[in-house]
Amino acid sequence: MKESLIQFWQNNSETIIALGYNVILATVILIASSIMAKAVRKAIQNTNSKLKKLDPTLIPIFSTVASYAVYLIGGVFILDIFGVNTASLIALVGAAGLAIGLALKDTLSNIAAGIMLLILRPFNTGDFIEFGGTQGTVREINLFTCVLETVDGLYIASPNSVLWGNNIKNFTRNGKRRMDIIVGISYSDSIDEGFAVLQKIAENEPRLLSTPAPQIMVASMMDSAVNIQFRAWANNDDYWPTYWDLNKRIKESIEAAGLTIPFPQRTLHLVGTDPISLNKNR
Repeated sequence: MKESLIQFWQNNSETIIALGYNVILATVILIASSIMAKAVRKAIQNTNSKLKKLDPTLIPIFSTVASYAVYLIGGVFILDIFGVNTASLIALVGAAGLAIGLALKDTLSNIAAGIMLLILRPFNTGDFIEFGGTQGTVREINLFTCVLETVDGLYIASPNSVLWGNNIKNFTRNGKRRMDIIVGISYSDSIDEGFAVLQKIAENEPRLLSTPAPQIMVASMMDSAVNIQFRAWANNDDYWPTYWDLNKRIKESIEAAGLTIPFPQRTLHLVGTDPISLNKNR
């Protein structure tokens, strides 16, 4: 037995030594890859916590992808050490990736759109947005879908590609919103008096912003009324309570000032017909 082992060693010593060397080198590369992957993940997390450049939802994704990339590079080196044709293997993996990408193109388009939304951040969690006729408060942004809650409490999960392919209207981003309230007065009423009523309301409403200043103008002259437009700005948190209160206050103030909010009406002129013939046709 001993002689057989000695003979085996003499015949294969170079191969065994080379294999042992390769195993040790592969182990070192694997350990180094593990250390580097953890360091890269930690560096991404620490850097973003200081710079605040990326959405927090994106950090786990980037750190995980970066760590897998380090392991992948280490694996290629290990395969190359053992004499595996890495060029052919990379080509095979590329072909397989292309086939998978074609099969999952819709899913991948959602992932790509999700990454772009998280990087460019046209909206953040908690913003009230509108896209393609859908409105809601953003509750969650992930790689595949964006979750919204509508004003009536409905849950909406929209694919990221749908958001990315539409115009996104963000009602929260600028911190303030403009309200436009239109009230109609009779043609027989004084427009200046209507302006004065609305101006007094604007001066006595502390929730309205002074910059931009409130504006009052004649919006249009309709069939039965002169429409006066009240335009003012408020902070997002005050917008709807102020809007509702002003609608009530404007209606009451217009009536208290003796102005008329007319109903739609039509004036008919009958030409060439006497009253007697009309009565006969009834």
